[in-house]
Amino acid sequence: IPHLNPPEPRMTQEDQTYNFACRMRVRWSDCDVQGIVFNGMYLSFMEVAQAEYFRALGIALYDPKTRERFDTATVKATIEYIAPARIDDILEIAWRIARIGTSSMTAFSEIRNAQTGELLTRAELININFDSEAVKSRPVPPDVRSLIEAHEGMGEGGGQLPTAADS
Repeated sequence: IPHLNPPEPRMTQEDQTYNFACRMRVRWSDCDVQGIVFNGMYLSFMEVAQAEYFRALGIALYDPKTRERFDTATVKATIEYIAPARIDDILEIAWRIARIGTSSMTAFSEIRNAQTGELLTRAELININFDSEAVKSRPVPPDVRSLIEAHEGMGEGGGQLPTAADS
């Protein structure tokens, strides 16, 4: 079950600081015949983390009204698989946005075994603000940009996402 308590900021091998993570348990349907998480599932796990990240910022990505002005589409994903996850493992999926362009956002994510801390996967993802009616990118709205910049410490007043206790 995802949680809104951000982990303690920590440095990774890629010098990324994460102020947000959520947790999920690996299900049988996530695994392949080898008994390990199928490689394509890691993108699904990262999509959950992305949705939870924005939800914690007060942005409901899947709400039709929200999607009229802000809707993400992944245009590039580079994933490094380091170690396998297995059935019933609890995963911590960290997410951060490192750069915001006019219409694109560069995000980093890493997945760790929450029980052992072992790094399993890390990725760089580029998402755009997508207008599904026009079928093209559009600028990131200024209020969304400001929320991300404040959380990530890109602009003035960088800070933490609210925790479950703050709700």
